[in-house]
Amino acid sequence: MTALSLFEKSTTYNGAYIFMMANRFQMLYFVIIMPTYLIHPYMIWGIVLIGIVSHFNLMLLSKWFRSRFATKGYDGFVELFGETLVRFFAWIGLFFLLLKASIILIGYVEIVRTFIYPSMNQKWLILFMLMISWYVASKGMETTIRLIVIAFFMNIWIILLIVPFYLPPIAAFHDLFPLIPLEWSEVNWEGLLFIWSSLSGPEYLICLGPWLRPNENTFKSLAYANALTVLEYLLLFVGSLFFFGSNYVSTSIYPVVNMYRYLQSPVIERIDMLLISIYLFQFVFAISVLLLCFYGAARIAGRKTTKPTSRMGYIASWLTILACTMIINEWAWNGGTLVNRLLNLQIWSGAITYLLVPSFLLISIYRKGRV
Repeated sequence: MTALSLFEKSTTYNGAYIFMMANRFQMLYFVIIMPTYLIHPYMIWGIVLIGIVSHFNLMLLSKWFRSRFATKGYDGFVELFGETLVRFFAWIGLFFLLLKASIILIGYVEIVRTFIYPSMNQKWLILFMLMISWYVASKGMETTIRLIVIAFFMNIWIILLIVPFYLPPIAAFHDLFPLIPLEWSEVNWEGLLFIWSSLSGPEYLICLGPWLRPNENTFKSLAYANALTVLEYLLLFVGSLFFFGSNYVSTSIYPVVNMYRYLQSPVIERIDMLLISIYLFQFVFAISVLLLCFYGAARIAGRKTTKPTSRMGYIASWLTILACTMIINEWAWNGGTLVNRLLNLQIWSGAITYLLVPSFLLISIYRKGRV
């Protein structure tokens, strides 16, 4: 089939784009179900603590972006690791990319079906979402990156809607007790792991190195994005504690969306439906980027980097994600018994990639002798 220009580079993007992309990648599906997993008020300190650790992790990642290898893309990885090892990493990356894309897609589609289209077959919603992402990604990586501006400003204001839940009579200060744990259990450790995994996502920006413009302010961009994410996490979690109380927050599957359902407006009857629709922008952006990264990793794994990108290869990658998402949705999500295992797999995979990728890259750079 005819060639398709997906990875051409005519411009690079500054720290503002890095800031927006890192923040929105950290604000995907997990943040919507976060209060259900954290439950206890003292996990407020867990969000702050993990946020600080994430801050130092992003410091390592910023050193990679400032290296001479980052802007070279595939050639930089080959120079650092060698072609054989890069192909091996590409095969591993295909799994993580496929898992993350499938989970956030199914998670968002399930929210849409639950609150907007309860009688609609979920498979059609998955197909619809992936078709939008296919169209966006087909415009190339440069155009897809520009979409983050729309996705960011369409979604960032939503956090302001949490303000009414901080006001009486909904807000009661005693809902935030105890702020110090009287005992520590396995559930608390799982909550910390969940927060760390939720903060993952910026590590996928290493795939976008050639299109980014790293400089001495790269760390500031990542740090500000992480700080904004932690602030949003805290506002949503504390707001859910005020609204539900720690005894009942775990009974809601989607506590954040259920909170917004109770907001009233003289203009819009169902504010939650509007907000879910607006969330579409950041989910389409994330899935489109992951689709392009998946296709790029498939080209590396299949030794196709010397050949131009093709419509056949791009469509094959899209069909692979579609087929795997449908299978996961049918066998695991709708089966009920494997839902928690599937989410746990994504929680662990996100935690592992976010922990290992920045440190591994930095160690490899130092071993090479140059930064």
